[in-house]
Formats: sequence, structure tokens, C-alpha cells
Amino acid sequence: MKKGNVQKNIGCLTLCTALLSLITIFIIPICESFNYGQALSQSLLYFESQRSGRLPYNQRVTWRHHSALTDGLEQGVDLVGGYYDAGDNVKFGLPMAFTITLLSWGAIEYGEQIAAAGEYAHALEAIKWGTDYFIKAHTQPNVLWVEVGDGDTDHYCWQRPEDMTTSRQAYKVDSNNPGSDVAGETAAALAAASILFRRTNPHYSQLLLHHAQQLFEFGDKYKGKYDESVGVVKGYYASVSGYMDELLWAAVWLYRATQKEEYLTYFLDKAYDFGGTTWAMTEFSWDVKYVGVQAIASMFLMEEKKHKKHQVILKQYRSKAEHYLCACLNLNNITNVERTPGGLLYIRQWNNMQYVATASFLLTVYSDHLLATDQKLHCQKGEVGPHEMLAFAKSQVDYILGTNPMAMSYLVGYGPKFPQKVHHRGASIESYGENKGFIGCTQGYDNWYGRVEPNPNVLIGALVGGPDIKDQFKDERRNYIQTEACTYNTAALVGVFARLHQSHAHAETPLVASS
Repeated sequence: MKKGNVQKNIGCLTLCTALLSLITIFIIPICESFNYGQALSQSLLYFESQRSGRLPYNQRVTWRHHSALTDGLEQGVDLVGGYYDAGDNVKFGLPMAFTITLLSWGAIEYGEQIAAAGEYAHALEAIKWGTDYFIKAHTQPNVLWVEVGDGDTDHYCWQRPEDMTTSRQAYKVDSNNPGSDVAGETAAALAAASILFRRTNPHYSQLLLHHAQQLFEFGDKYKGKYDESVGVVKGYYASVSGYMDELLWAAVWLYRATQKEEYLTYFLDKAYDFGGTTWAMTEFSWDVKYVGVQAIASMFLMEEKKHKKHQVILKQYRSKAEHYLCACLNLNNITNVERTPGGLLYIRQWNNMQYVATASFLLTVYSDHLLATDQKLHCQKGEVGPHEMLAFAKSQVDYILGTNPMAMSYLVGYGPKFPQKVHHRGASIESYGENKGFIGCTQGYDNWYGRVEPNPNVLIGALVGGPDIKDQFKDERRNYIQTEACTYNTAALVGVFARLHQSHAHAETPLVASS
């Protein structure tokens, strides 16, 4: 699940070789295509598998049932709802918030494409399941509940969430125990979601914005890392990058949601001191948001008239965004992202697909903004057009869906071959609907965890951790480094699937007409 942040420096290809590989990637996939619309539908279905709380009447994943209905009761607050982050039964606030920010951003950029695929209502439902929980968790202006349960006790048991006997203690940050990172990310999620709900549910949109603004003020006024205040999160979702990236991230999203100059001024004035224009990163993740800030700042720069007076700082942001994108494309002179022999971006061993998914999303979004403004990406080894950028993002998605040395899909439920033994408590144990009898803490380990048979429930739409640096993958339940899936993995792909589904449909239309 959770990992450190190590930058990797590797050797580079020549400009000709790198550009040739991009051109090849752009042309070859015409011969092999995937059903991106199906992948989009499945990815949104996955979030229903991760729901905590009382499930709604229209719940489509029927092997899940109500769970954790007393969350927060011991502390006198209602914390029922939200999402389990991965294959365990803990609710971690920081990755949950990043999941909602990603889902919202994807729907903002590609809402029309998601709607054309008939999935817009499901996308909003997935987002609102998270934002409803954040509203509950933000009980006072300077109080945010950021975790329910703890990883240590949870990992001693292998139980369906419906049977949980582990601790459901809740943990908070406040003015005496700050958590600027988790407050900032939650503010970003709520601000991004408020943009989406503005048209269909304006009252709810304003409520989200109200909470977002309060959380940003809280995080900025009482600065500190949340893992110093909530020690149980260390070893699971420790904020290695600190909180400055999340405060910039929150300011960017609040500016997009409100157009208020105070938020623009904040991320411009803090650009240097908070590392926004100094950190050159090669990952975008639940912990490290710098690249997201840098990418959006670059998009502001594309709106030349509106932000012309800020172009000096925005160009500094853009140079760091370009560093990341060029690193993914292998077009920096020194620091590039490593790749497997099969062509997959490779950041680190544990849950590598998270970084592949977020890179695919940023490349896709950025390429569309370049296309709309008739610009190109400037790398140390040359210029790259938006079509080539999108083609590379597509190559990563196609690897995920089956164009890889293992000839399998890493999106569970997609295609003829996909992981059967996902490291996931609920999926690996007989469903509550099939067996309403209680399955105890160690009983799950004794009777279900070690089974060689496939999971009885298919975790459709989950993006697992994926293969190693040699493209090898062991489909074993105990191999959590590769077979565990996380909400933020799939969240990053929703918008990309919608974009590729649109372009694929357009590409097919002339062929259908002429046949």
C-alpha cells in the first residue's frame, strides 16, 4: 500500500530513439484496441466495492453489505460512510481525499465524455460518497477526523468488513494537534467537487466550498504534519513530502472553484518557499502533490490574457511540470522515469501502478490543454506534440489492459485474463449474502487467506499494484505488493478511460460509415 518517495536517476536514450519510440507507440495501437468504455464502467463500479457504512438501495456490487455502522460512536461523532482505502478495513483520510480530488478532476476535464458513455451519474455518486463523509468528518472549523480504525490491529485479522471485530477508534487533527497535509488535501477534494455540483446541486456545491475554505484556513493557520499528531498512521500513510504541497494544492483548487484572487496570490507568493517552483519531481501520488500544482499552474499560463502579469512565477511552475512530463517521456537529459522491458513506467516496487495511472492522467490532461492552445511540450531532447503525449498515455493504459509480457489485464474483471487472488478481505471471503454467519478474526486467515482458489468475489474495476521491474507478476493473495488495489489507483484512470473511449469512438466512425 504505502511507500517512501525515492527519486531515480537513469540514463537517457538519444533524441532520435526517444522520438521514434513515441511515434511507434502512436501508430502501433491502431492494430490492437481495447473497450475503454467498458473499462470506464468497471472502474466506477469498483468504488461501490470499497464503500463503508450503510449501502444504498441502488448498490450494484451485491456481495458487499452494510459495515462499520458505529464508526465515531465512541468519540460522540457520526463517522459512518466513506471508503476503505485498499484491501483492509481502515478508513484513512489522506488517501481518501486524494481519491476524491482525482475523481473530481477527471470529471471536470472529461465530464462530457463520461456522460457520453452513460457513466456521469455513477461518477458523481462515487464522488459524493466521499464528500458526504468529509462533511461529517469536519465537525468544527478547526477539527477534522482523519482516520477510523488502525492498521496494526486491522492487519491482525482477515475479516469481511461486515464482520469487523477490530478497533474502530477514530483519530482527529485540531489546533493543538495539526494536520495541514490532510486538511489541505480534503480542502482540495471538496473544492474540486464543488465545481462539479455547481450546476446540478448548487446548494450542495456551496456547502462543499464552505467546508473547503474552512479546512484550508485551518491547515494554513495551524501548520504541522498529521502523522506527528496521529501516530498510528505511520507505516501506512505517513506524509513523507510534508504539508506544503497540499497547502499549495488546496489553494490552486480553491482558486479554480472561486476565482478569488486571495487563493491565486497564495500559491504565487508561496511558490518558492513551499517548493512549488523548486521541487522537480518524477511522481504524482497520494503523498506528493507538487506535480499536480505545477501542471495546473502551467494551464493558467496558457490563459495568457488573464494571467499575463503572473507569467514569471507561472513559467517557473511550468518548467517543473515539463520536467515531470518529459521524464515520463524519457526526454530529459539526466532524470527520467525508468521503464520495464515491456515499456511500463516504473517508479518503485510497491503499488507501482499508482504512479502509472497518475502519469497517464496528467499526460492526457496536459496534452489536451496543449492541443486546445496550439502549443507543444518543450523537453531537453526536443519538442513533443500533444498527439504524441496522448499516444504515450494510451500505451500505458493499453499495458494495464493487456498489452504486456504477461498478456493479462491488471484492471480486475477486464478481459479474459486478470488477477484472481486480489489481496482484499471482502473479495477473498464468501460474501455476506451467501453466508450471513459470523467469520472471525483468525478464522478468515485459517479458512480463506491461504486458499489457492480464486477469490469468490471479483473486485471489478480494481487496479492492482502490478508487475515488477521485469514485467513479472505473481497472482498470489499474500503478495500484497503486487496484488493489492487502492482507490487512488483506479481514480486516476476514470478520466483517461473516458478520453480514450471518445477518441476511439471517433476513430471508428468513418470505418463504420464506409462499410
